[in-house]
Order: sequence, then structure tokens, then C-alpha cells
Amino acid sequence: MSEDPFVVHRSLLFTVAYEMLGSAADAEDVLQDAWLRWADVDASQVRDPRAYLVRVVTRQALNRLRTVARRREDYVGEWLPEPLLTSPDVAEDVELAESVSIAMLTVLETLGPTERAVFVLREVFDMPYGEIGEAVGKSAAAVRQIIRRAREHVAARRPRVRVSRSEQQAVLERFLAAVRTGRLQELMEVMAPDVVLVADGGGVAAAALAPVHGAERVAAVLARADRAPEAFETATVWLNGAPAGRFEIDGEPTAVSVVVDGGRITHVYLMRNPRKLTRLNAQADLAR
Repeated sequence: MSEDPFVVHRSLLFTVAYEMLGSAADAEDVLQDAWLRWADVDASQVRDPRAYLVRVVTRQALNRLRTVARRREDYVGEWLPEPLLTSPDVAEDVELAESVSIAMLTVLETLGPTERAVFVLREVFDMPYGEIGEAVGKSAAAVRQIIRRAREHVAARRPRVRVSRSEQQAVLERFLAAVRTGRLQELMEVMAPDVVLVADGGGVAAAALAPVHGAERVAAVLARADRAPEAFETATVWLNGAPAGRFEIDGEPTAVSVVVDGGRITHVYLMRNPRKLTRLNAQADLAR
């Protein structure tokens, strides 16, 4: 007996939903809904189960995106994606790693729901325009127009990344060591002068409510004088397909993702909302 197509393609379906939603919890809900719909279908009548399931998940994710839009508008402070623990293997697929990076997911958050779905399905999963049209309820011609606008939007906002994984890891480790010791000068040296820090506490954990600009101000935020060194630990982990950091402050986790360009950090993303940090101990299965 052959394995159920839903089980075969589950990692792909989760990745589609996660890239559209930026939330693993919402992606899991979408997959649950899609599974229930798939269970009611006569699979023998489905010509291409993979394409069919991607369509179902896309439609469910679009519905969920529109539902959570108001929730995100009312969110306290900055909203960042939910980080996922991934294996270093994810980085071997450069396009997949870039598409699930915290930096890219943050940019995708600025697209409208349909634009985001079209961009993800075309740019990441290379789906034909006709199939994307069926998934989002648009003609193939309309999809071509949408993808052109979405590409321009993303290109204007995505941080520039021109480093190898090994260089990113080396810069990240210097950064984590400087944060751990609270040495302002070392922090300043590892960051670009115009570095930007975005923190997400969700009103639950202490975090800057707006982006912090400039190496001096960012270093001051990261090297708080009131922190007890013995209560602060850092570790290098793989999050969303890239080397990243994990802080433990009095036992409370914080995930940190950075963008490196020219040997210095240009963007720092701090995820502090505990509701978004429940997946730091089990690797996520991502696939294209």
C-alpha cells in the first residue's frame, strides 16, 4: 500500500504555509484544516496530489492571513516571525534558506496576502502561473502582473547579503561574545554604523517597541548595565536555515538572527515573545 500523499508532502506543505504566515503555530493549524479536507476527497480522482494539496494549503493559508491581519495590526510593538530550529542541511538549498530567513519573512510581511502567496509559490516553489492562479483565484495573466509588482517590492526592501555561511557564523560568534561580556566597544566594532535592531516582545517580554537605529544605540540596548553576567548565557544555533544565536536571560530564552554584509552586522532581529519561542528545541522539517 502506497503512502498517503499528504504524509509524503507534509514537509513541503508546512513550508508553504509557514512562508505565507511567518508563524509555525498558524501553519500547523492550516495543515490540520487541509488534512481534514483531504480526508474527504477521493484521492484516486486527483491527477496530481502534490499540486492539489499545495492549492488547498495556499487557500487555507490565505484565509488565515486575512484573519490574523487585524491581530497583527493590534500587536504590541514590532511583529517578527516565529523562529524555527533547523538543521545545517537547510542552508545547502540556498534559495530555500534565503526564503525562510527571518529577514525575508519580515519583508514578506509587508506584502498583501495575495501578493505574498503568489511570490512564495513562484519564487520559492517555482509553480507554473496557471497553477498559482488556480490556488489564489486569479488568471495566469493577473498572476504575472502580481509577481512583477511583488518582486519589485521585495527587492526594494530585502537586506543585502553577500557573505558565506562560514563568514556569517564567524561574525555572529564575535557578536555573541561581545553581548555576553557586555563590551560596548567590541559590539560597536562588529556592527555597521547604520545597523538596525528590531525586537519582538509582543507586550509579554521586555523589548524595544520601535526599531533602534545606529551602532551606538543598538550596542547600548544589547549591553545593558543592569544584567548579571552569571544569569546570561549565549549559544550558536541554526535558525531558519542560517547561523543564529540563542540567549538565556535568567532562564528565559531569546532568539537572535542577524544579517551580515561586508564583515559587519547590518540588521539584528531579537525574538523575545515566549509564545513564539516554543520550537527552539525540536528541528522543523522544511522542504521544497
